[in-house]
Amino acid sequence: MKSTILLGTRKGFIAYEHKNGQWNTTNLSFEGVPVSIAYADPRNGTWWACLDHGHWGVKLHRSKDRGKTWEEVAAPAYPEGAEVKDGTPATTRYIWSMAHGGTQHPSRIWAGTDPGGLFVSEDEGNSFQLVESLWNHPTRKEGWFGGGRDLPGIHSIVVDPRNEDHIHIGISCAGVFETTDAGKTWSIRNNGLTAEFLPDPPPETGHDPHIVVAAPTNPDYLWQQNHCGIFRTTNGAQEWVQIGKKGTTAYFGFAIAVAEDNPDQAWVAPATADETRTAIKGALVICRTDDGGKTWKEQRNGLPQENCFDIVYRHALATSGNAVAFGTTTGNLFISNDKGDHWQVINNYLPMIYSLQFAD
Repeated sequence: MKSTILLGTRKGFIAYEHKNGQWNTTNLSFEGVPVSIAYADPRNGTWWACLDHGHWGVKLHRSKDRGKTWEEVAAPAYPEGAEVKDGTPATTRYIWSMAHGGTQHPSRIWAGTDPGGLFVSEDEGNSFQLVESLWNHPTRKEGWFGGGRDLPGIHSIVVDPRNEDHIHIGISCAGVFETTDAGKTWSIRNNGLTAEFLPDPPPETGHDPHIVVAAPTNPDYLWQQNHCGIFRTTNGAQEWVQIGKKGTTAYFGFAIAVAEDNPDQAWVAPATADETRTAIKGALVICRTDDGGKTWKEQRNGLPQENCFDIVYRHALATSGNAVAFGTTTGNLFISNDKGDHWQVINNYLPMIYSLQFAD
C-alpha cells in the first residue's frame, strides 16, 4: 500500500500520510477553495491542484515539495476563435482529469476539461495546447452534450503503459474515444454500450461513461461505470459488455477501481439512480467482483447502514495493494486494508470529496 492519500475537496487540497498504523493529515492547501482534482505524478512526485474558484475561475497549481510551496502555472485555455457551438465561445470552465504521459514522454501531461477539450503539455505543465484533432472531430458539436454538467466534459484519460501514444478517453456525454498516435487521429469506441436516455439507442455518440479505467496488469481490460450500468471490455474497447444487472445493487454509480494485481477484480460504489443519487435504501455499500463482473459481493462491514445519503464521485475511489479507500459527498473518508471486507473511518468531518488518489 502506498503511504499517502491525496484528496481534492469542496474546501481545499488535503493530504494524509500513513505512519505507525495511523492516517494523519500532513497538508492542507487552498483552504476554502474547491479543488476538482488533486493529482500526484508518479514519475517525479509533483503534486497538482486543479482549482475551481467561484469568482476567479479555473486555476492550476503544482508543488515539487509535497505541498510545502505551490507554484501557479497557466491553466489550459482555449485558443481564440474556439467555439463550443456555433456562436458560443469556448472557455475553460473546469479541469476534470489529469494524467501523466508515461515514462517515454517524461515532460508530457494530459488534462481533460469542460467543455469537452483535451489538452496536452510537453513541458511539464508550463504550457498546455488544445488537441485540435479531437476538438474538431465531426461528431463533437452535434453529438456531444452535457450530463451532470451543462456541457460535455473529459473526465477519464487512460494512457497505455505499453505504448504511451495509445490513449482512451471518457467523455460525458459522448462516450469513449481512442487514439494510437498521441492524439493525431481518433476512433469512437462505443460498440456494445447502451444509452437508455436517448430516443433511439444505440447511437454512435451521446453515451455517458461516468469513469473509464484500465487494469494495471492488462490495459486491454478496461472498465467503465456508466449511467446505464457497468461495462467491461477485454479487447481494448473494441467491444463493451454489460456486467451490471439492472435491479441489482451493482448497477448505477460513478466510481470504479481495478485491482493492481488482478484484471478481473474491481470495486464500484453503487447509488440510487437517476434523479435521487443517494445511498441505496439509506445504506452505504461497496461492491467487489473477483470474476470480471459475473458476480458481485456486497461489502458493508464498517459502513453506515441507515440514515445515510452519501454517494461517491467518479474520482473518489481508489486501490493500492490490498487497500481500498473512498471519500463521499458528505465528507466521510473510509479505508479497508483487506480489499473491502472490513472498513474503518479515517475522518467523518471533511468537506465534500471530489477526488482521491494513493501516492508515494
